[in-house]
Formats: sequence, structure tokens, C-alpha cells
Amino acid sequence: MEENNTPRWFSELTQEEVAFIKNFILSSGSIKDLSKTYSTSYPTIRKRLDKLIQKIQINERKDNDTVVKLINQLEEEGKIDQDIAKTVVLEYSKSLNCLIID
Repeated sequence: MEENNTPRWFSELTQEEVAFIKNFILSSGSIKDLSKTYSTSYPTIRKRLDKLIQKIQINERKDNDTVVKLINQLEEEGKIDQDIAKTVVLEYSKSLNCLIID
């Protein structure tokens, strides 16, 4: 969690993804209604929703990932530089994001 209690997965969403989630909620979770809002097909909206679900799951995994925890621990103990720790975690996170299926 960040200092303002916003979950990290939420802070990593794009503005477009946040708008999509907002529209999803406003349509009471109806993919059919959402497809009308976006003037696109049900399968297209379903695919977009599935990608968002995957993104959230991967970000949740990052929060509990042993590799990320180890890097953070090494940085806290002064065994590696903060910039190096950030770079390693960022690159590792990018590799996890590759798991999102198009």
C-alpha cells in the first residue's frame, strides 16, 4: 500500500483503465451495457476486462513476491544500493507484466 492507502495495483492503472472500471461500475457490472457505452462488441469488452483482471492479479502477486521481498530486504540492510534495488524490482515487474495474455 502507498502512504495514502491506495493499493499499488490501483495506482499502476492508466487513466483509461480507471475510466473503464468506473464505467463498468456505473453499468452495474453489465458487460452488455458496457459494450453499448463503448460501441463495441461483448467479446471485445470481455477481453478488455480479462486483461484488467490479469493486471490486478499480477500486481497483487508482486506485493507478495519473494524475489521483490528479498531485493527490498537487501536494500533495507544496506547490502545493495537503493537505485539498484529499484531498477531490479522495476525490470522484474516488467517481466511479470509480460504474463498478461492478449
